Amino acid sequence: MNRRTSISGLLFLAATLLVVTPGRALGQTAPAQPPAPVQTPPAQPVPAQPAPAQPVPAQPVPVQPATPPAAAPTRTIPAANYVAQGVFNYEQGKFDEAYVAFRAASELDPRNVDALLGLGRSQVKLRLFGPALDTLKKALELDPRNLNAYIYLSQAYVQQYIGSGDPAAFVGNLSEALKVLNSAETVAQAQTGKPGEISLSRIFNDRGYVYKLQGDTVKAIAAFKQANTLNPDNSVLLFNLGDMYYAAGDLKTALDYLQQAVIADPRDPYNRAYYAKLLALNGDANSAKSEAAQAARLAPTNAYAVGQYGVVSYLAGDRATAKTQLTQAVTLDPLRNPEFYYYLGRLSLDVGDLKGARDSLTRAATLGSRTADYVYYLGLSYERGAGAVAPDRIKARDNYERALQLNPAYKAARDGLERVR
Repeated sequence: MNRRTSISGLLFLAATLLVVTPGRALGQTAPAQPPAPVQTPPAQPVPAQPAPAQPVPAQPVPVQPATPPAAAPTRTIPAANYVAQGVFNYEQGKFDEAYVAFRAASELDPRNVDALLGLGRSQVKLRLFGPALDTLKKALELDPRNLNAYIYLSQAYVQQYIGSGDPAAFVGNLSEALKVLNSAETVAQAQTGKPGEISLSRIFNDRGYVYKLQGDTVKAIAAFKQANTLNPDNSVLLFNLGDMYYAAGDLKTALDYLQQAVIADPRDPYNRAYYAKLLALNGDANSAKSEAAQAARLAPTNAYAVGQYGVVSYLAGDRATAKTQLTQAVTLDPLRNPEFYYYLGRLSLDVGDLKGARDSLTRAATLGSRTADYVYYLGLSYERGAGAVAPDRIKARDNYERALQLNPAYKAARDGLERVR
């Protein structure tokens, strides 16, 4: 069976079943009338007849073949309908179903740019990075002035770098992402007024994130600031700017921007959860727990909000709540938040559960391979031994060395390396 025909056929069948036709359905006929009764005459006496002559055989009457009924016309679902279904599925987080809908749309209309953009974004979500790049490049070929096509292509390069499991093999993706954003800026500059400012803010925001991944704090902050200047009330931009200042070691400025983000969008769980974490790091444990609990209530199935409630609880010394929330967070989303595995590892390390610590910290160091703290504490878990779990000085040394490669000024890692040599 042809896979392309199968997908389109199934979607066509589903769409056809959902169509409601007013009045009678096609093919419905008027009810048949009952036949009129046949009158039977009374029987008559039969007079005597002479012997009958030999009967002449009846000639067969030729039978005309029945005319076959006309075939019902085939109904074709427009590509735009599949695009609309794909958009709905994507917004609901059903990326596999979005992929099927967008693919059907692009098969029906290969020049439909909206279908290609939706397909490319869905492929990124499904970690089909190579096909996603091809799809988005095709969309750009069809519409070289489409700003979304440039932005989504840049994001696909970045996500392949992050999600590949081997960032070194795709480090060139970051340079490619910046080139695409430069082209996007040229397109956005042709726009005027507020729409042009919003478009440019999107570009500077994405550019700031690429600079962050490249480790260029100064350029990242400058890009995020430019985005914020163009679109000052956007809570996402305020969040990103605060996050960058925190990464740069400026906790006070980071708190200021995160507070502005919470004010700009009080119901956003990401803003409030991150603000709570920074409050805890600043020593305000009571306010931090209150904000974190509220974020988790706002979005009880949001892994980030739930997990940051666990982080804040750990920093406040509430290990029971920390373990519950962190475990729930990694259950909700096992692959996106290495920080939560890190704090689960810290919890296990604190109580001497070295097996649990090594398991959680290995996950943290694998998912967040560029974070020196994750690697250092994994080394520490291997340096220690308890009960049936023996120390492993070789693994401890390897992880301390990796931590120092990521952060040459990491004193704890240098001290650990001296202990296990």
